[in-house]
Amino acid sequence: MSPNEVTTPAIFTSGQTTSQLVAAALCIKPRPLLTARQAEEVEALKPDSPDFAAMRSLAMKFRGILRGSSIEKLDRWTDSVKQSGIYSMKRFAKQICRDIDAVRVAVTETWSNGQTEGQVNRLKTLKRSMYGRAGVDLLRARMLPLPMIDLHQE
Repeated sequence: MSPNEVTTPAIFTSGQTTSQLVAAALCIKPRPLLTARQAEEVEALKPDSPDFAAMRSLAMKFRGILRGSSIEKLDRWTDSVKQSGIYSMKRFAKQICRDIDAVRVAVTETWSNGQTEGQVNRLKTLKRSMYGRAGVDLLRARMLPLPMIDLHQE
């Protein structure tokens, strides 16, 4: 941990403390998705911790880059992270730079395999929950949708 990072919980106006884990989650969550309480915590943390404000700004810029399609912005972002002095962000940028070609493709391409990964995750979760209980027939029954039948007819 670098000297620039906050090592103690931050105290905001209501007198409560915010743990590092909660602060990290608030750092990457976009404003429209914040609850009123979370928005209050973010606004209280910004003046108390300049590193938090800088990390949040960098995280939101990275989020915007992933949703946009500008490789130039990605390059400028990595340069600004390297100059920020925030150890965890520098480490994140270093990991990104290790496979920068894949990151550039992710930024520029419009397609995603998120739906496929979600279905694979769903299947693996079902398999884990059924481990040792049944075979392929039960798995097939749980995976395939039920036929639409009208239960109110006689």
